[in-house]
Amino acid sequence: MKRVVSVSLGTSRRDKRAETEFLGIPFLIERLGTDGDKKRYKEMVASLDGQVDCFGVGGTDVYLYAGDRRYAFRETLDLMSGAKKTPWVDGSGLKHTLERETVAYLQERGILDFRDKRVLLVSAVDRFGMAEALSQRAKAVVYGDLLYGIGVPIPVRSWKMVKLLARIALPIITRLPIEWFYPTGEKQEVNTPRFRKYFQQADVIAGDWHIIRRYMPERMEGKIVLTQSSRKSEIELLRSRGVKTLITTTPEIGGESFATNVMEAVLVVLLGKHPSELTPSDYLGKLKQLGWEPGITELNG
Repeated sequence: MKRVVSVSLGTSRRDKRAETEFLGIPFLIERLGTDGDKKRYKEMVASLDGQVDCFGVGGTDVYLYAGDRRYAFRETLDLMSGAKKTPWVDGSGLKHTLERETVAYLQERGILDFRDKRVLLVSAVDRFGMAEALSQRAKAVVYGDLLYGIGVPIPVRSWKMVKLLARIALPIITRLPIEWFYPTGEKQEVNTPRFRKYFQQADVIAGDWHIIRRYMPERMEGKIVLTQSSRKSEIELLRSRGVKTLITTTPEIGGESFATNVMEAVLVVLLGKHPSELTPSDYLGKLKQLGWEPGITELNG
């Protein structure tokens, strides 16, 4: 049996363990939260090194993108420094391929016509594939990197401006503590609505689930949420706030969707290559072999 473990800076209350099968190969998939404790995170990685087939880096980002340039959070690289034998991924490989493909799939299959939709993408720099795909298809996009990343009340509406700002800011941002920009530990379960009007003006709310959950308003009647994963309690939360449809990019396992880093780790194991050797076509080819398609859950009629 292959074993994939996502070690997360997020809350341990979201921990999950599931046994499943991909292409006839049995997998044990685990998610282990450290409640924002970085020392515990490093110790957990070091203790599991060599005992699992691939790590997923959860509850934090490693790589952020500005066009073809990639920047790494120094702090997250340090958290993974104990992984000497086991390869690890943070989901960015899938974000460039799976999430880009999801937007195209929804448009081409007539499931969601972005041409008449206004989209709020809560963060573009950690989901560059989705951001670029939306910029090419949506009626209008608000990129929330300044709004929800650093709390500056300026909506970015131009894809060109996103790339320019990213190249200026990311070399600095990636030297700073991750929790300044991304909810970790118990903050992942605390909702503090911010800049409500951009949620209210959008037809589609897209991007990282933890950012959406942290800053979404109390009511979201008729909205479509496009994100990477869902748990049963989170689905009910969205239903209670009036969300019309939830679309998830990752496959369902045990009735719930795991995070992007988990699914990328599964693909690395199936492909039998080191992550540094993999290309977007490798990921897409294996996804097609798996019969992947986005999950669509109607919450309110």
